[in-house]
Amino acid sequence: MAITAWPVAERPREKLLARGPEALSDAELLAIFLRTGVPGMTAVDLARDLLAQFGSLRALLNASKEEFCAGRGMGEAKYAQLQAVVEMARRHLHEELERGEVLSDPGRVRRFLTVRLRDLPHEVFACIFLDNRHRVIRFEELFRGTIDGAAVPPREVVKAALAHNAAAVILAHNHPSGIAEPSRSDRNITDRLRDALGLVDIRVLDHFVVGDGEVVSFAERGWV
Repeated sequence: MAITAWPVAERPREKLLARGPEALSDAELLAIFLRTGVPGMTAVDLARDLLAQFGSLRALLNASKEEFCAGRGMGEAKYAQLQAVVEMARRHLHEELERGEVLSDPGRVRRFLTVRLRDLPHEVFACIFLDNRHRVIRFEELFRGTIDGAAVPPREVVKAALAHNAAAVILAHNHPSGIAEPSRSDRNITDRLRDALGLVDIRVLDHFVVGDGEVVSFAERGWV
């Protein structure tokens, strides 16, 4: 049965307009993006089929062009459209942390860092530089590779903070393994950076470790 023959309250687009996007399932949201199905399948059926094939919405969004285009009814045009949607979402979150924004909601920082760091195949160490009113100056990726004491020299972090005229910083890095629990090395790095930055009167407000489904805050654990 075509979607147009469904009861109005069950059609994905009408349901979104009436109840908001949060009321829709992953398949219904994907169906709105797809717009049309394929012979013998509605857009919702096709969306369910794709989610089953890839395992999850996140896996679908992170699929390579070759993997995505191998899906039934998919092609380069749909892949380009999907990547544009994903990038718009990333930029929307980035704009929430643009210069002048006061960081008063840790949840926003978590969402931003999750989008920026969670799905990277390698470790990245980054900083959010803040002024003396805790307004964002800049987000910057500083180091890539294995994040250990040797890979994160305090001198370089201090140099970057001074270059941005920062009064405070939020440290962040990801664990590609998906396990967000900080290691002893993570805690040692934080202590070294806090001490080094403290010598030039720059405060470390927090250090976030981004895993697969969790973001650990050092401040919440009383470690900074």
